[in-house]
Amino acid sequence: MAGFLPHIYDTAMKPLEKTRFEKIRKNLVQQAQGHVLEVGFGTGANFRYYQGADRVDAIEPNPDMSKHAYKRIRKSKTPIRTYEAVAEKLPFADSCFDTVVATLVFCTIPDPVKALEEIYRVSKPGAKILMFEHVKMDQPLMGKTQQSLTPVWKRLCDGCHLDRDTLDLVNRSPLEILKVDSYYGGLFLTIESQKPF
Repeated sequence: MAGFLPHIYDTAMKPLEKTRFEKIRKNLVQQAQGHVLEVGFGTGANFRYYQGADRVDAIEPNPDMSKHAYKRIRKSKTPIRTYEAVAEKLPFADSCFDTVVATLVFCTIPDPVKALEEIYRVSKPGAKILMFEHVKMDQPLMGKTQQSLTPVWKRLCDGCHLDRDTLDLVNRSPLEILKVDSYYGGLFLTIESQKPF
């Protein structure tokens, strides 16, 4: 996230995090087991919730975001190693992760189809993929509003697509969807999927 956003991200997100997102993140991320990949760790909001993970390899393409995560990395009880990398070209071997976590990041990935292909590649058979994302809403008026706001929003928020249908992208990938939960009238979803055995 370029420009001013890395400097205000935590402050801007604090009201949402405190009222609802912390619980959603905690419930999702605590499911992560074994060797974990986190895609787009941002300022490290998920790091305190890794309890069943042996270790976490976390990628973030923007060093201005990741430098805000260092305090959270130091406080984590789980070993966390960070990489400056993009989701479309993960610097890891095939079939090495037991769990992949992505929260509020797929909206900004330039090529989300390629990112899902890479997640599939680096995941072990049976690996869980745990996502928390905002998505294009089913309600037609809201969906059109998101679509009309996206060009301006992308410029303000480092490429964030308000109208991205991440659930459809996962549905069209080789991953198997296990569970979807909806929040705020379908604006936010948790998507639990897995790489087939």
